[in-house]
Amino acid sequence: KEAKKMIERSLGIHLEDVFKNFEEVPMAAASLAQVHRAQLINSSEHVVIKVLRPGIHRKVQRNIGVMKIVGLAINLFYWESHRLKLNEVIRDYERTIKQELDLKVEAANTSATRKNFADSELLYIPKIFWDHTSVDVLTLEEIDGLACTDIESMDKLGIDRKKLAENGVRIFLDQVFRDNFFHADMHPGNIFVSKKNVEIPSYIAIDCAIVGSLTQEDQYNLARMLQATLKQNYSKLAKLFIGAGWVKSNTQQSILEQTLRATCEPIFARPLSEIEFGKLLLYLFDSTRQFGLSIQPSLILLQKTLIHIEGMGRKIYAELDFWGLAEPYIDSWIMNQYSPTKLKEFLEQNKYELLDRATGLPNEVFDLLDNIKFLAQDSKKHSDMVNEMQVSLQKQRKWQNLTIITLTGIIMMLLINKL
Repeated sequence: KEAKKMIERSLGIHLEDVFKNFEEVPMAAASLAQVHRAQLINSSEHVVIKVLRPGIHRKVQRNIGVMKIVGLAINLFYWESHRLKLNEVIRDYERTIKQELDLKVEAANTSATRKNFADSELLYIPKIFWDHTSVDVLTLEEIDGLACTDIESMDKLGIDRKKLAENGVRIFLDQVFRDNFFHADMHPGNIFVSKKNVEIPSYIAIDCAIVGSLTQEDQYNLARMLQATLKQNYSKLAKLFIGAGWVKSNTQQSILEQTLRATCEPIFARPLSEIEFGKLLLYLFDSTRQFGLSIQPSLILLQKTLIHIEGMGRKIYAELDFWGLAEPYIDSWIMNQYSPTKLKEFLEQNKYELLDRATGLPNEVFDLLDNIKFLAQDSKKHSDMVNEMQVSLQKQRKWQNLTIITLTGIIMMLLINKL
């Protein structure tokens, strides 16, 4: 009844005018929201209606207040807390949880991910019904899929689990590098296996409330870091950690390289199918604490997503070779950053800004020339001053020498007279 009232109040409707066969008992419930099945009257399409729990905003705000107090205490009493960037993490969490409490944000994220994979056979994202969506209510297409943990049903349908697990890695790589917009809550409750086309095993994803993206710089640094790690190039990896600002700028590269090698080599001694890259990142971050490692919240989100993807993939197919799939993909992506197509894309996206800069360039050049001229004149003045000081010092030395000689002569004369 409370859910019905919330839906009617938030959408400004009478439930019976828009939905039929509304199931009062929720099909799923979580801490923030609950989900009900229904059908649209005008089209008979089967939908699910996600509605926020009453009073949830107040509860979340109270919990965030507690987190801030705990964070403050840790910052005061734990000397390495600066490395964790707790204040930034809490702010990031607060922003994320508030986005989760605005179901229109989730709807927008879902719609964006759906567009990104509109032509893909690997991932299906359900359709949003915007006319029946608000801050507190989200209406979307009902999906029909298998739980990604239901191995028995996959085998009965004849789904190739090796292909399915590999396609999960491809989806992750596409989201991070192609789209720079990744579903950051890919646990088994949000990921299903499609029953429709067993020849091309695919997934269905829901609950896009939490998504992540990286700055262009972090995205590129991450790709190069993954590439260096995959190739076990510890010298390059150390340079990247320093150059990206993930460790202190005065870190000695050779020492960092030794630390990274000592961390990775025992792991790489195992078969590739047993190496979990998400956990390897954890070990790398842990081993570089001594160099003042600074972890960005977006990278924490990505690392968490990677752990979910690898864990889910290996439950589906135990011998999943993440490395074999990731290495050629990342190599190709890095090479593509220098391609004519990418340059054309950059020019197209930034043409107005570049034109503005080009228009102001002559004035900047003249200003630069004036500054150089001023510096040259200023340098000449300083040079003259230095010359004058040198002449003055030479004169002082001469007088000092003369004074010492004179005093020495006087003292000797006095001594001679006494004798």
